[in-house]
Parts: sequence; structure tokens; C-alpha cells
Amino acid sequence: MNWREKLHEIIYEADTPTGKLFDIVLLIAIILSLVLVMLDSVTAIHNANIGFFLTAEWIITILFTIEYILRIVCTNKPLKYIFSFYGIVDLLSTLPLYLSLILVGNSPLLTLRALRLLRVFRILKTTKYIGAGNRLAVAIRSSLPKIFVFLYSVVIVSFIVGTIMYLVEGPESGFTSIPVSIYWTIVTLTTVGFGDIHPITPLGQFIATFVMILGYGIIAVPTGIVGAEYATSNAVKKHNTQSCFNCGEDNHLDNARVCHQCGYTLHNDKN
Repeated sequence: MNWREKLHEIIYEADTPTGKLFDIVLLIAIILSLVLVMLDSVTAIHNANIGFFLTAEWIITILFTIEYILRIVCTNKPLKYIFSFYGIVDLLSTLPLYLSLILVGNSPLLTLRALRLLRVFRILKTTKYIGAGNRLAVAIRSSLPKIFVFLYSVVIVSFIVGTIMYLVEGPESGFTSIPVSIYWTIVTLTTVGFGDIHPITPLGQFIATFVMILGYGIIAVPTGIVGAEYATSNAVKKHNTQSCFNCGEDNHLDNARVCHQCGYTLHNDKN
């Protein structure tokens, strides 16, 4: 294993001790950066520590820049990483401070770094959790047709109840049009209402009570659909975080010895 392959194993995989340590250190740096950005947004703290915040953010940005470059250097398919989801996120989370040298008032862009916290799932992608995660994904995909039918039914109910409320309450109660009444119905179905519009007639209040009770039942339906699919789904083969140095493929079965895409030998080293 040459130095690029070893570096690739550390940076792109989370099944080895060094890979886990790298990801943990990276997450700590990301969280620290986000804390600094939030504190820097408080005017009193910012004014008292301008120099500290600027220095700290430059240090963190340089570290992330080095990490981004190393990710490109240690893979045989740099373009695959650069144009991947995480590659774009890494670039966007590194650029803001450099852009501040050219542009003014772009500090909110630093919050893009929050997207990098998605890397925490690489640490959690162990054999124990990945099977359950894949089963949940399969259950959600299988449930989509039923969920779409359910949502279609909710839309129909919202149109009917909204129209009735418009006729019962009228503009005097804030139900100035059917679209506004439909808005009230959807808000009441999904929550307990915002209070900006509310019925004042006894009949309207009775209908509102019915809609609120119906809302509790509606909340449970998607959960039941996905839960039933999850319970009946077949077991999914277990995967890990091994990433192929040659082609960058990272969806390998646990204990795989070669890449299923290009046949390159995987370094299954989990000591």
C-alpha cells in the first residue's frame, strides 16, 4: 500500500481506527467553527473579540482547505469527488472566507459549513446500523405510492372543508376567500392553528373541532404506512464504509475483498 492509498483509507473510510479518528477530529473542527460563527453574530461579543474570531476562522479555513486538497490528491478519480455531493459541500464550506477578501457582507455563507455535519453518518455506518438504515430506506421507497394517495386525500379534504368554512364564516371572520380558508384548514389539520384566522360562529367552531381531531388521526397514518413496510421488508445485505482507491466506489458489502465495480483489491483493515 503506497502513501496515497494509505491516505485514501484514512480520509475516505470510517471503519479503521485512523479513519474514525480523522472523522471525529474533522467533526470537532466543524462544530467549533459553527460555534465561532454563531458567537461572532452577537454584536457585543464580536466587537470585543474581532481579532480572535478572524484569526480562528482563518486557521479553521486553512485546515479545511488542506483537507479538501488532500481528498483530491489521494484519489484516482478526483473529478468524481469534486463533483460529488460532499465534494461540492466541502468546496462551498471552504470558500466563504476567501470570498470575504473580495466581497463584503457574505459572512452568513459560513453557515454552509453546517452541511459538513452530514459526515457524522459515515462514523455511524458500522455493520450494526447500516442494515437497519437500508431497511428503512427500502421501507420509505415502498411506502411512497401509499403516502402519495394519502396526501391526495388530505388535499381533497382540505378543499372541501375550506370551501365549507368560507360559506359558514365568511369574510367577517377572516375567511376572505376559498384559498385563505384552505390555508386555515391545512394549518389546523397539521397543527392546532396559528390563531391568525379562527371561526367565531358555533357551527364554524364545531367544524374546527372536527378538523383538529381529524388532524391527530392524520399524523399517525404515514407513520403506520412506513412502519408496516419496515416490519415486512426483507433483510438487506450489510455494507460498510470501504472506499475503492481506484474508482472511488464506496457501496461495498461488509468483508468484501475486491471492488464490485472495478475489481481493485480493497484493504479490509479493521484492526
